[in-house]
Amino acid sequence: MSFSRILSEDDRRYVWHPFTQMKQWEQSRPLVIAEGEGALLIDSDGREYIDGVSSLWCNVHGHRRKEIDDAIIAQLGKIAHSTLLGLANEPSVELAAKLIEIAPDGLSRVFFSDDGSTAVEVALKMAFQYQRQRPDPRRGKTRFLALDNGYHGDTIGSVGVGGIKLFHGIYEAMLMPSLFAPSPYCYRCSLGKRRESCGMACAAQLEKMVEEHADELAAVVLEPLVQGAGGIITAPPGYLRRARDATRRCDVLLIADEVAVGFGRTGRMFACEHEGVCPDLLALSKGISGGYLPLAATLATDEIYSAFLGEPDERKTFYHGHTYTGNPLACAAGIANLAVFDSDRTLEKLKPKIERLAQHLEEIATLEHVGDVRRRGFIAGIELVADRPTRRRYPTAIRMGAKVAAATRPRGAIIRPLGDVVVIFPPLCITVQQLDTLMRAVRDSIEECCP
Repeated sequence: MSFSRILSEDDRRYVWHPFTQMKQWEQSRPLVIAEGEGALLIDSDGREYIDGVSSLWCNVHGHRRKEIDDAIIAQLGKIAHSTLLGLANEPSVELAAKLIEIAPDGLSRVFFSDDGSTAVEVALKMAFQYQRQRPDPRRGKTRFLALDNGYHGDTIGSVGVGGIKLFHGIYEAMLMPSLFAPSPYCYRCSLGKRRESCGMACAAQLEKMVEEHADELAAVVLEPLVQGAGGIITAPPGYLRRARDATRRCDVLLIADEVAVGFGRTGRMFACEHEGVCPDLLALSKGISGGYLPLAATLATDEIYSAFLGEPDERKTFYHGHTYTGNPLACAAGIANLAVFDSDRTLEKLKPKIERLAQHLEEIATLEHVGDVRRRGFIAGIELVADRPTRRRYPTAIRMGAKVAAATRPRGAIIRPLGDVVVIFPPLCITVQQLDTLMRAVRDSIEECCP
């Protein structure tokens, strides 16, 4: 028996995979990834695939990027981990300073954690505690407003502001009660409007809810420009700006969850930049370390930070932390990641790739079973439908998105769908030629699976 087959069998025997129905998984032969190089993944049999999902939306400059490899190796020669509870370490200080330098104006403090869920969890707890400790305490501001189809992670606080029933509904009894505004899902508008004539009714509804519940809202939390796990739902231009203006008007904090869309994915370093928005709290992860090591950060304004300052007996401390908060290896990777953005002129070189992606999507949009194509920067979603004129969905049991994803593998690509939305989320380092190969694989797979 080959080594790769042994690995596959042991995986089925011992490993419980995330977001995976293991009954079907146990009946398959898992693809085992052994190596990576640039935008490529290499399996245990030596076959190469384009990493069309950026290893779950986190890889930025490619696998085995020398500068990041070298930074981690150099840090290993010093120390692998030291706590930030009562101590500081060099890489976390340097990375924090660099993050504030590139972040939207007004953000001035960095709280490190481990992943996107914890970055949001930190922001939620900060917002809640801030309202109690601000110079004019507002103890009644204890609730959060989020969006339908929103996803902010899988810890209990972040699930509490999650708006995807499939993921979050089963845990409802465990969750804090949050309010939910309509998603800016133009293709399937929950308000029954048409995008050509709606006047951005979803934004108006959000504004109305913020105004009506201002006295009880600690914060609004949303994913700027793109709702990722909800199906790559792209907000209309101006939506984010209106959300920011409404929260300022009503004395409600704004938490921007840029875990997925940060670090160049939308064509700018941060999605908030597109509409000149500075949130009160900014949650970052995934691309922060270039996709190398678990790391997250929650950035806050001085106004929020100052509300936590006091004498020990005032009990204003932010009582939250993680064992690996500010891990030196991860922070060293983060520093190198930002340096590569500069040395490679990553965002500048991304522009022609974004244009090429748009060209491919224009062609794919003409296919009979493609209902909607959504893109923002270098992120795209292709929604498959059983019937285009009526927008009728495929029956869930068919798992059409999964079939299309599986069909891309013999064509040398790996993607991961969200239901029947085919997701395009490649590393920023992908070459134009590799992008062409990826998009041809997607198009051919859709035509094969959706005749």
